Amino acid sequence: MPGTFTAQMSMRRGRWRLYVVLLNTTDPWPEYNFGTATVPTLAQRVNAFSVLGFEPLPGAAWEWTEDSEVPGDPASPVLLIAAVHVRAVGA
Repeated sequence: MPGTFTAQMSMRRGRWRLYVVLLNTTDPWPEYNFGTATVPTLAQRVNAFSVLGFEPLPGAAWEWTEDSEVPGDPASPVLLIAAVHVRAVGA
């Protein structure tokens, strides 16, 4: 879908952060740091998108996946990553 992006939320250095993935550019990705180890609420996420100038697509649902901090190591800590499709506000 043109004008849509994938936003992801993950924990880094003990704090949750949300960022919008911008492909085919060298521009920095818009990022919001929640400053908390607690998983941000849906309302906090929508507010963060607003600050960044984005909004979730109507009906979009968050999808959660897990990754490994050390790829290929079954004893590695698990990293949780959430993703949702977004668009620029007013698009």
